[in-house]
Amino acid sequence: MGKMKAMPPVEEVDLSSVKYQPQKIDAPHLTGFSLKLFVWLMESPVLGPLIISALKNQNKMTQLLRYTLIPERPMYRPEFPPQEPEQGVVLVDEERDPIDRLHTATYALPKYDPSIRWSKESPPFLYWKIRDYAHAYRHNITTPSLVAEQLISAIKEWSTTNSSMPMLIHFNPDNVRSQAEASTSRFVERIWKPISILDGIFIAIKDDVDCYPFPSRSGTSWFDQVRKVDKDATCVARLRKCGAILIGKANMHELGLGVTGNNPNHGTARNPHALDRYTGGSSSGPASIVSSGLCPAAIGTDGGGSVRIPSSLCGIVGLKTTYGRTDMTGVVCDGGTVEVVSPLAASVEDAMLVYSAIAGSSPSDKISLRPSPLSLPTLSSSDNLNILQSVKLGKYSEWFHDVSNTEISTKCEDALQLLCSTFGSQIEEIVLPELEEMRTAHIVSIGSESLFPLNPYCLEGRRSDFTLDTRTSLALFGSFSASDYVACQRLRRRIMYYFMEAFKKVDIIVTPTTGMTSPKIPPSALKVGESDYDVSGYLMRFVQPGNLLGLPAISIPIGHDKDGLPIGLQLIGRPWAEASLLRAAFALEELCMKFRNRPSGIFFNLLTTS
Repeated sequence: MGKMKAMPPVEEVDLSSVKYQPQKIDAPHLTGFSLKLFVWLMESPVLGPLIISALKNQNKMTQLLRYTLIPERPMYRPEFPPQEPEQGVVLVDEERDPIDRLHTATYALPKYDPSIRWSKESPPFLYWKIRDYAHAYRHNITTPSLVAEQLISAIKEWSTTNSSMPMLIHFNPDNVRSQAEASTSRFVERIWKPISILDGIFIAIKDDVDCYPFPSRSGTSWFDQVRKVDKDATCVARLRKCGAILIGKANMHELGLGVTGNNPNHGTARNPHALDRYTGGSSSGPASIVSSGLCPAAIGTDGGGSVRIPSSLCGIVGLKTTYGRTDMTGVVCDGGTVEVVSPLAASVEDAMLVYSAIAGSSPSDKISLRPSPLSLPTLSSSDNLNILQSVKLGKYSEWFHDVSNTEISTKCEDALQLLCSTFGSQIEEIVLPELEEMRTAHIVSIGSESLFPLNPYCLEGRRSDFTLDTRTSLALFGSFSASDYVACQRLRRRIMYYFMEAFKKVDIIVTPTTGMTSPKIPPSALKVGESDYDVSGYLMRFVQPGNLLGLPAISIPIGHDKDGLPIGLQLIGRPWAEASLLRAAFALEELCMKFRNRPSGIFFNLLTTS
């Protein structure tokens, strides 16, 4: 039995008395036979509830959810106070055609200099960007069709020699060729008539986002049998309208219910920096595709760090937008309160371009959330330096340093100090109470919202068709009661208050993106999966505010650890303040470029000039 506890009203919490509690998750690490046995026990009608109850007690979930009085009213989805207009931005009416928005976004970027990007004497760079492809097409260096053939050849070669490591679940070379031929004709036959800067740009789509004519399995082996796809998701339709070439459906952690990217159904995508390590998840395929150079951008979803975690582990950029900023119609998980659809990209400017094309709230979210006007940073403006000088960065040091290896937090600190010494930005110490409570509120919220649409299939006997680690998660989620869910929505309101108070002092909150670099893949995990909540805890340590509170966040690669594995720095912004995040991220990216390396495990150069 727990002991009754009453939380004080959130306004009365004394921040000076707050003590950070390092996160520790008590749960076994299981693969192979031990995982099979554990799932059997978890699903047992007699033993299962006892095991789950013990695990929840060990992790103090029961005490918090059942024996704690939480005075705040529930917040069943993010509620944002009105925000001040951002500085140094160009407003982009989201009612405008995405092609027109892209035109505005292109002019907001610094001037493109082909002499730097294409000169053989220039310093080497990591990735070809969207504007590099656009320049190549417009100056007859290559065509979308020629690049398509290189991409098809690279994917076939990788799939043939590494069939157990697929980046894509659905891929049709003829479909890619058809799109590329149509794009090429716009450059060659009707010269200077490309649709937009994205015309001929290759983009991968995560398997839980509809992209007709491909099915959406969400990483399962069967979900396309019960959910048919007859048109593109709204975000995909916007990209297609801009002329983007959609190469297929990218691999993912099954149903998005994991953050490593492990997938026994289709094979586990690998980290291009080290093929024996995870990409992170659940947007594993999109991250692997962008990191390996196959595409400059991809579309993922983020309900628990699923864009930012793999971006950090694979050394690319991952933007998580404000909840409600982008229409979720046509996304498998479109009914929850923590999930968004967002871009992963090779660079900040590529993330900004794709974001400008796909952004735009649904009609219902425009009414209920009242989003601030869609805007983009004017990175080409002379005022950019002055704005960066005035930026205040909030850092909760004890949280910041709660990582598996101090090399992560140290390199993130070095990047921030470089930003401050170069532009004059300031770092302010802040305190964010009840982070452990936030983690519980997030897992109950996303777990309950994930289980609801799957319940009918589980009751029909299809639970055994899911992977073992998914079944472990579903067993845990099924133990949450209605009162648990309500308690967590009361906690959501408390945590939102703490973060909004912090944003009265600072503009951006900074953390490492993950508490560890890419974990190794146990060989036994490839066939039947893996359950390791300790690893999941480290990978998710800093990402939950973006999901539970709906705040925008971005992960920027800032260097590598001693093993050559990428490290990501996370910026968390005020509601609707994507433009401010993109500006700071762009500056950090430029400053840290010299500390980054191309992937050593796999890399494709599709825009070769030789």
